[in-house]
Amino acid sequence: QISLVVFIGLLFTRFWFFSVLYSIWWYLDRDKPRQGGRCSKALQSWVMWKHMRDYFPISLVKTAELDPSRNYLAGFHPQGIMAPGAFVNLCTESTGFSSLFPGIRPHLIMLPFWFRVPFFREYLMMGGLVTSDKESIAHILNRKGGGNPAAIIIGGAQEALNARPGAYTLLLRKRKGFIKLALLHGAALVPMFSFGENDLFDQVENSPGSWLRWIQDKLQKTTSFSFPLFHSRGIFQYSFGFIPYRQPITTVVGKPIAVQKTLNPSQEEVDQLHQRYIKELCDLFEAHKLKYNVPIDQHLDFC
Repeated sequence: QISLVVFIGLLFTRFWFFSVLYSIWWYLDRDKPRQGGRCSKALQSWVMWKHMRDYFPISLVKTAELDPSRNYLAGFHPQGIMAPGAFVNLCTESTGFSSLFPGIRPHLIMLPFWFRVPFFREYLMMGGLVTSDKESIAHILNRKGGGNPAAIIIGGAQEALNARPGAYTLLLRKRKGFIKLALLHGAALVPMFSFGENDLFDQVENSPGSWLRWIQDKLQKTTSFSFPLFHSRGIFQYSFGFIPYRQPITTVVGKPIAVQKTLNPSQEEVDQLHQRYIKELCDLFEAHKLKYNVPIDQHLDFC
């Protein structure tokens, strides 16, 4: 909103030429979000991200090495409401990603719409975000030299409607597009689970079949955005507001799943790799859940 106000507002001042010049640049640079973006280590190392990390706090856990000579397709779970775990761990250096995984430069996938916002698109690309177009993901997975993971929040906007404290329902059962991409490009799959991601906000009851969920599903299918009705704490009080609760978030990076490059994968091959991915994700969750206060009888549920 600020970016739009500045862009439009400048047109009605004596500095109107800044917006005109930027429009020309914007047109000439329009393909950059689909070509790996424009990552800035300076922006990713801002001290403000450390304050954001410490608010929750957010941490990153490594369970296996990632070979910097290879490219990866990483699946991030769950979406939560705003996915701060994904942003802080993959788009900033506040949790030490480059120290844990030397030679690895992550790119977080985001809806193309956000890259149509003037000025804001530059900020997104500097953080390592790129569009979710197949062309964009293929560009990352085919980069020479390796060390380029494309991180996709698999559940996306629709999964945000299930996000509430204590929820472990993932929208994954029918999500197989990322599996096919991994096969087409021979990119190893890396499951990631972010404990605490769903604990930051309360959400108005919207169980499947309710009138509210029906409206939310219709809006999501029409606009590609979800509209969860959430609330949390305020600045000076803890009873109501829209600032996330101070709950710890721990993102655990699993071991890579080797994928053989297959130019024309069959449905059976896609299904087999999809089942293996789900198994590895479940194993990752089960191996670490007790460390992060998840009940022993709690398991992942897929829809």
